[in-house]
Amino acid sequence: MRVIYVRPAGLADVRMMVELLNAIIAQGGTTAITRPVLPTELQSKIRLYNGKNAWFLAEDENGELLGFQYIEPNEQLPSDAADIATFVKIGVTGLGIGSKLFESTSKAAKTLGYRWINATIREDNLNGLAYYQSRGFEAYARQDAFKLQDGTIVNRIKKRFNLG
Repeated sequence: MRVIYVRPAGLADVRMMVELLNAIIAQGGTTAITRPVLPTELQSKIRLYNGKNAWFLAEDENGELLGFQYIEPNEQLPSDAADIATFVKIGVTGLGIGSKLFESTSKAAKTLGYRWINATIREDNLNGLAYYQSRGFEAYARQDAFKLQDGTIVNRIKKRFNLG
């Protein structure tokens, strides 16, 4: 059994986060991102909301990246809400990585002054829907016929987690 360590992610971690994310994108079917991400894009994303975002990564005892999660503001949400994204390495899902990440992310969200977290999940991403449900997220809206970057049309479910 792997030991999972969670720590804040930063600019020095971008390369390995991009590799993990691009493998997920290439596999397809779980993320709304449909084209490979460049390191400069993730670096910009981390810097863009500095002070209103939080990034965490999960590693094993050998320093292997198992997944990462972040929250950030979204102009389509109220100022007291943050968007969340979670990415777990292909082949290691279901081991508690997302749960460990969410412990840190939800604490950071409260510290940053957020009152709730929004997750927008593709309706065909059954693992993603189950993950957020298991964390206590509740469906509150849906977007039918959402067009992804590559033209694919999907339905999306919006789920909300109240930070109390």
